[in-house]
Amino acid sequence: MPPQSSPSRLVLKFGGTSMADPERIAASAAIAAHEARSGRQVAVVVSAMAGETDRLLSAAQALGGGLGEMETDTALAAGEQASAALMALALKRDDLRAEAVMGWSLPIEVEGPPGAGRITAIAGERLDAMLEAGVIPVVAGYQGLNASGRLATLGRGGTDLTAVAVAAAIGAECDIYTDVDGVFTTDPRIDPDAVRVERISHDAMLEMAAMGAKVLQTRSVEYAKAKSVTLRVKSSFVPPGASAGTEVVADAALAERRVVSGVSYVRDQARVSIHGGADAAPAEAFFAGLAAADVAVDMIVQARSRAGGAVVECSVAGKDLPRALTVAEDLPGPDLAVRSETGLAKVSIVGTGLRGRADVARTLYQVLAAQGVTVRMVATSEIKISALVDGDLLEHAVRALHGAYRLGR
Repeated sequence: MPPQSSPSRLVLKFGGTSMADPERIAASAAIAAHEARSGRQVAVVVSAMAGETDRLLSAAQALGGGLGEMETDTALAAGEQASAALMALALKRDDLRAEAVMGWSLPIEVEGPPGAGRITAIAGERLDAMLEAGVIPVVAGYQGLNASGRLATLGRGGTDLTAVAVAAAIGAECDIYTDVDGVFTTDPRIDPDAVRVERISHDAMLEMAAMGAKVLQTRSVEYAKAKSVTLRVKSSFVPPGASAGTEVVADAALAERRVVSGVSYVRDQARVSIHGGADAAPAEAFFAGLAAADVAVDMIVQARSRAGGAVVECSVAGKDLPRALTVAEDLPGPDLAVRSETGLAKVSIVGTGLRGRADVARTLYQVLAAQGVTVRMVATSEIKISALVDGDLLEHAVRALHGAYRLGR
């Protein structure tokens, strides 16, 4: 059983923008120093410097490597390892005791293919000993050790997951530092009236992250929920101690549940539809083929056409459309017709208060219709309603919904 979260221990995770150059590293180190001097035992987890992972991947690809290969994994992990050493140097310059620690050396045990590892276990004893000795461990994120004794990475955003796993292992709270001061009701670049959300549930945060809000990686939120880790999103671009941030908590800990917590979006979506077939066999074969081709599917609609055949539709990311069409066009059956549409986007309203509220869906349809925005497809869960709309009307739809649900200032 993992240790219970203690307010006396804190894990600070700094992303790529917070580690972009020596000046930003020094600013992030000042935040860690502020927390350490307040009497807390502090551990730090770092990402690679901004752009470094892309640079290393480009170099690997130029030499014949690619994602999913062990040697590429080893190269990509070097970015986080360099960041850990640089952060430790910055903390030492501030007269603090610090030591760079590689994720694979703890070890953080992972399974799964290169570039998409899943954390299965993490040893906290070494970190416990360092913290008790007054040393700040600076852990290189995004990496672990597989069963073959090889370094393996956790995929994009894996440093968030590393930070939450470290916090769970040592019984700490976890602050994720990025370039924005928390989670906002929508993207402030689209609607300047967006406001910071003080507290949000794990489930609502998962939906917002999956629907385009990029401040947290979804697996890190799932891990925090499963391990009962207190999670906060803060900005490293303000003075130490000045970021209010957003706290991500269990649903039961929310004193007040807003019907809608936020409006999120995803650009570059496409729609694929299959017409014809007398039964569910084409749909079954289609989705089996998409799974085999590693094409992620979001919205799904199945109905009967007026002509009597089945109609199956789904939405996919624009980049996955060629693979999805290849799968669809290879389906057996002479009477099947495949159609597709590009230039779409997805807008979603999220909130734990949506459960059982039909009026929320009614408002979405009314608002978008009044603004001339056609809804192509809809997907729902207990706390989310997503609509597929024309991509060039996305920002218009976001602003309209944000205002209709009174989320702004």
